[in-house]
Amino acid sequence: MKGIKFTKGLATAALASTIALAGCSFSSDSSSDANSDSDSGGDKVTVDVFQFKVEFKDQFEELTKKYEEEHPNVEINVKTVGGGNDYGASLKTSFSSGEEPDIFNVGGPADIEQYKEYVADLSDTKSAENALEGTLTSVTQDDKLYGLPFNQEGYGLIYNKKVFEEAGINPDDIKSMADLEEAAKTLDSKKEDLGIEAPFALAGKETWVLGNHLANAYLADEFDNDIMKAYEADTVEFKMGDQMKQFLDLQAEYSVQPTLSLDYSQQVEELFSLGKVAMIQQGNWVYNSISQMDETMAQENIGLLPIPVEGYEGSIPVGVPMYWAVNKQASDEEVKASKEFLDWMYTSDVGKEMVVEDFKFIPAYEGYDSSKISDPLSQEIYDYASEGNTIGWVFMGAPTAWTTNDLGVNMQEYLGGDITWEEMEEQSRKAWEDARK
Repeated sequence: MKGIKFTKGLATAALASTIALAGCSFSSDSSSDANSDSDSGGDKVTVDVFQFKVEFKDQFEELTKKYEEEHPNVEINVKTVGGGNDYGASLKTSFSSGEEPDIFNVGGPADIEQYKEYVADLSDTKSAENALEGTLTSVTQDDKLYGLPFNQEGYGLIYNKKVFEEAGINPDDIKSMADLEEAAKTLDSKKEDLGIEAPFALAGKETWVLGNHLANAYLADEFDNDIMKAYEADTVEFKMGDQMKQFLDLQAEYSVQPTLSLDYSQQVEELFSLGKVAMIQQGNWVYNSISQMDETMAQENIGLLPIPVEGYEGSIPVGVPMYWAVNKQASDEEVKASKEFLDWMYTSDVGKEMVVEDFKFIPAYEGYDSSKISDPLSQEIYDYASEGNTIGWVFMGAPTAWTTNDLGVNMQEYLGGDITWEEMEEQSRKAWEDARK
């Protein structure tokens, strides 16, 4: 079973490109176009950005400063809400309070429907022209495009190479759930000698870790790895529910305790980055955080294992995590400036270099040199994608907030011993069906 279509497009586009970032010709047309539009005189335009990705907050703000230097008539204000905070709820509050951003994030068709009165058509942007095949499907309705992809991301089990080596575990031998369980038992039996507290750190406090990413690995096949099929589905059957339970139970049993108190920061920074656990379920977005804690470890000592899913051995979930949307109810000047900024970020020399080298993004656009992918996690995910060994990101097609507010919360109740797994599935199924009525 192979992966989603656009990941193959990523391989084709990037590998076929012989133009390095520093030598490509985008700046001669896209940057000059932006300058001629934005700096043609008149009052200063302020663009308010409300975004979710805490992992690249500092780097993104640095990019906006460089943009303002090139475009002195534009001021960009950035507000970042994510990590342990609920971005969706915060965005909804922002709109209802009258503090509407000019640029914000949407996750897919459900979000597009929710913000239909606000999202502008982005079909006329250069970024849309350059987006890889398949990356725009979930944000296209009625021949109009309502979002531009952030990037591509992938996830699985990030592991400490040094700990695995000292424990005598070959990561290439871990293919099945039984193999992973054996590795966890070995790590647990040697944890004092290895200097770790536990094999895993399960961030059970984060409903998105449970309801988005863990669950997606076992729901994707049910919807043929197609986000739109999930979006159109009246119910969810949990056809791989037994596997999902087994993987969650394994992490919980061999995790630092109590799992329901572990948040993202503790999992990534305090435990994994400092070598206190051998594995965490996360994706390439954690690289900057690990690097800030221990640059040597980030560069030399981390690898990625696929989550064991029957029929998808050797594959990892890869997809677009979020999209940029523009508020069409802003002024004409603000809408125009917002589109120009997004185009500059993904098509100018400066923007493209920062996207890959500073953001550590796997591009979702043509015209990038894959050799510029600088961190090992992103490179591994790029390799999985280029070979077509991927699982689709279908969780974005679920009813709005279902993955976190329903499925994720129900999984937490299961971990806490308040409900059985069967009750977890039934409550989550009912919430999906109620939302679709």
